Amino acid sequence: MPSAPDPCVIVIFGASGDLTARKLIPALYEMHCSCQLHAQTTMLGISRTDYSDEQWRDDLQPWVKKHANEYDEATWREFARRIHYYAGDATKQDTYPDLAKRIESLSNDNDSRGNVLFYLSVKPSLYEPIIEQIEQSGMILEGKRWCSINREQTPWQRIIVEKPVGHDLESAEALNRTLGRAFEEDAIYRIDHYLGKDLVQNLLVLRFANSIFEPLWTHHYIDHVQISAVETVGVGERAGYYNESGAIRDMIQSHLLQVLALVAMEPPTSFDAPHIRNEKIKAIDAIKITPVDRLAQSAALGQYAGDESETAYHEIDDVPDGSTMETFAAVKLLFENWRWAGTPFYLRTGKRMAMKRTEVAIQFKPPAADLFAKIQPLSDVNRPPNRLVIEIAPRPGISLRFEGKVPGAGGGLSPAIMEFDFIDWFGREPTEAYGPLLLDAMRGDQTLYPHRYEVEGSWRAIMPFLDDKAQILRDTIRANYKAGSWGPSAADELLARDGRAWHNGEQVIGACAK
Repeated sequence: MPSAPDPCVIVIFGASGDLTARKLIPALYEMHCSCQLHAQTTMLGISRTDYSDEQWRDDLQPWVKKHANEYDEATWREFARRIHYYAGDATKQDTYPDLAKRIESLSNDNDSRGNVLFYLSVKPSLYEPIIEQIEQSGMILEGKRWCSINREQTPWQRIIVEKPVGHDLESAEALNRTLGRAFEEDAIYRIDHYLGKDLVQNLLVLRFANSIFEPLWTHHYIDHVQISAVETVGVGERAGYYNESGAIRDMIQSHLLQVLALVAMEPPTSFDAPHIRNEKIKAIDAIKITPVDRLAQSAALGQYAGDESETAYHEIDDVPDGSTMETFAAVKLLFENWRWAGTPFYLRTGKRMAMKRTEVAIQFKPPAADLFAKIQPLSDVNRPPNRLVIEIAPRPGISLRFEGKVPGAGGGLSPAIMEFDFIDWFGREPTEAYGPLLLDAMRGDQTLYPHRYEVEGSWRAIMPFLDDKAQILRDTIRANYKAGSWGPSAADELLARDGRAWHNGEQVIGACAK
């Protein structure tokens, strides 16, 4: 069982932003309702907007009512007393003397032991200026803490950084250096909310707690792996951000490569943060860097066209004329290690797709000998290969497809599906990702937070698809797939060249189809 979180003052930079209102405060409210948030923990929001404590609480209340589970008026009033506000420009040095006094006052009033958790809920361009100001303010006591005889009683200061960590490999390395000058690595928490999802964490349990799977988890038995995160909505009001990011930066470099690391990693020697993170680092470092002459055979990019419900991406007001930014991306990655030699991993993400679905599909190799060739050969399309599908969203669960005999004399073979429905089995919805991750940061547990080497390794793996030499992938990108489809034809061709096809959601937990 995890240890109890320490009390602290949570200092949220970007208090007036969407992430704070939609995710962070509702998640903290839920942790308060379940008595998991320490009674002496308080929140201090910082933004340039001139608010009082009461005004900020009033602004947050409708967001909590909309996004938090089991909203209760009396509970909200109790929780709201923990919420405080400070108006100031976090990039300016003259903000910090009074800010430090406010943090100290809240800590003393609530007996938070001097612990401070900084949360950067701001646009990425502000990360480094704010980190530098925190460092220069004298609020970080890391050196004193390490030198203290009673280290456990010495106040800690930690920082949570939202994705994206950098815009490319060079900027990610620069941000990590800035973080490293101010904080020790064990005080830096690079948050990826995908790692807070129950079914993502369940990947470790599925692999390492079940002897029926782990021995088969190699290139000897697995033909390929598909990791998909697709959704039906477009970029909406995020067009300005999205045209600076695109699908590869927004999803593949962060979320999908983190899922890939959990699927591909070697068994850790212990179930703790250092050992798990070390194995994830090694898995990401083992990804083979795609050579320039293989880019066209290793990726497919797309941009959605318009329909009656939403305009095409390139016609959105905030999108510059002639933009070739991808709203769909599929990449093929290979490993240079013993476990996965020759086994491709296909990663796919896209907007305005046929359905909303996040999953990992493990496709096994066919039997070495086709014993039933005379009844129904392996080449028969009605005899699909064994497949294990871990559905992360929208309906979390696991399904396993295998072959069975059709009843009766001379019956043929037919695929059967076994299902594990997470919600039905446990009788409750999965936990919202941000709450448990915030608690982990308060207890000093980095298991579900990527290490700097994971982040930099992820950038290194996908940079071939982003640099100038990848322009060949973008030449025909404009409006090259229909809204409501499964993406551009190039994505199907990517797998067809290898004699494979995408798993397009034909297995759905609770309503499986053969």
